[in-house]
Amino acid sequence: MPITLEQLNSAPADAALQLLDGLYEHSPWITQAALAQRPFASLPQLKFILTQVVGEAPREAQLDLIRAHPELAGKAMLNQSLTIESSNEQDKAGLTNCSADEFARLQQLNAAYKAKFGWPFILAVRGPRGLGLGRAEIIATFERRLHGHLDFELQECLRNIHRIAEIRLNDKFGVNPELGDLVWDWQEQLSQYSEAPDQLTVTYLTEPHRACAAFIQAQMQACGFDSVSMDAVGNVVGRYEATAAGKTLLTGSHYDTVRNGGKYDGRLGIFVPMACVRALHRTGKRLPVAIEVVAFAEEEGQRFKATFLGSGALTGDFSPAWLDQRDADGVSMHTAMQQAGLFETDATDAVLAQIASLKRDPAQYLGFVEVHIEQGPVLSALNLPLGIVTSINASVRYSGEVVGTACHAGTTPMHQRFDAACAVAEFVLACEQRALRDGDSVATVGQLIVPNGSINVVPGRCQFSLDLRAPSDAQRDALLADLLDALAEICARRKISFQLTEAMRASAAPSAPDWQLRWESALTSLGLPIHRMPSGAGHDAMKLHDLLPQAMLFVRGQNAGISHNPLESTTSDDMQLAAEAFGHLLKQLACLAD
Repeated sequence: MPITLEQLNSAPADAALQLLDGLYEHSPWITQAALAQRPFASLPQLKFILTQVVGEAPREAQLDLIRAHPELAGKAMLNQSLTIESSNEQDKAGLTNCSADEFARLQQLNAAYKAKFGWPFILAVRGPRGLGLGRAEIIATFERRLHGHLDFELQECLRNIHRIAEIRLNDKFGVNPELGDLVWDWQEQLSQYSEAPDQLTVTYLTEPHRACAAFIQAQMQACGFDSVSMDAVGNVVGRYEATAAGKTLLTGSHYDTVRNGGKYDGRLGIFVPMACVRALHRTGKRLPVAIEVVAFAEEEGQRFKATFLGSGALTGDFSPAWLDQRDADGVSMHTAMQQAGLFETDATDAVLAQIASLKRDPAQYLGFVEVHIEQGPVLSALNLPLGIVTSINASVRYSGEVVGTACHAGTTPMHQRFDAACAVAEFVLACEQRALRDGDSVATVGQLIVPNGSINVVPGRCQFSLDLRAPSDAQRDALLADLLDALAEICARRKISFQLTEAMRASAAPSAPDWQLRWESALTSLGLPIHRMPSGAGHDAMKLHDLLPQAMLFVRGQNAGISHNPLESTTSDDMQLAAEAFGHLLKQLACLAD
């Protein structure tokens, strides 16, 4: 019989410890310390407290915990001395059925990893969905992490141990993350459509992009939306009507990807609200507010230089010049839209009028909310499944060039050089140091180019990019001003010149206070601590901010939060919590409407 939270909270200390036996491999001290904090308001709260116990433990205790775990397909498996839990997990991953080559490779990897780090490789082999990773994926992950840094690997092992414990807790409590599993499965199915067989690439109005739209439409219809349609720019729009005429909650995200991207960026924000509508429909419930879920057709600007095209159309921000843009194959956006069947006429005025009609009337909407994978390491490092976005950062980008004097690398003394690359290198460090002063500003020089550079020539020119982001316009502008002064000082001291050209500027999009509070209330209802954080990346909410109050919810990413990358991942448990938080937000709106 599954145990209950009430049973755990009321049991005597020894009995409670026995209920959680085997949660952390040969380490009952963790559950013992967590149980001292009873009563638990929810299972997610218990999971978080367990991670805190480990996180606050001395490093040696953390190492002992890691060393208490068996190797994958190691001696303990062969001599059948694994714990019941570990045996079940390795069996589900198929490690008991390794081929001779797979087994030999795992033994090599075990030995190499142990020699480098001094502890066994830890991986939650039941995976993000809980069903078990394939042996090929386990070996690939093993090989990748073997090259990691010691400090990073220590934390990655602990994160995987917490995931193992989470799945074991689910088993003990009989928890089935039904909505999270559904969202997981949808994303896996959607990822089959790609422009490349060995990577996920879905750019605007290509054949795979149109297949994604068709899949989303079909799933929306199966969920019970009252109407599902595709608009004039390729957005898929599903509406679940209210009990009576009233305002609408707008939500959604994008389904296009960067090249060789991840499965969750954008798409998570489409499927979480879809799962909630499905749950409402299956129970025959409607709310006093309508729910409009929009799968935005374009956000990444990969095929055409028209970033946020999908959400921008809803705010009336569509440039007529975009229609004439051509992709790498010479196909214009106008032609691509026509080939996709987005409009019947090829008359530009009629097309623009149809797109202009997509602009939403703010009087008809309550606001816009977006669920999104974090795309960063913060929540992962904090062992938190969800985070509250306070603002989408203001940003500014420049392209720059420093000009010195190219000269012979062997004959020119160091004190007589006018080295453009050294000046930029000094500026890069100045960017790092100045951004660190704010704590939540970021400064990035992502491109460094020495045109016609040669191994034996002092660089006479150095080109670079500059990307600055901060939670407010004022903070961004102060950062920019200081860095412009720093660059001027560096170049003056080195007796060289520079020029900067602004490429992009975007204002901050702070979350609407009342909507942010609704997300915070949802997290409190789940028993989760509230962590507020800015978003360094741009999102569709950034565009809707021009029209409606908005607020975002972040979902933790696995693999230290990496994004725009095939390793981008999250768990069905975290997606379940996101769906539950979204459902709680809907309940708040229902009460507001009453």
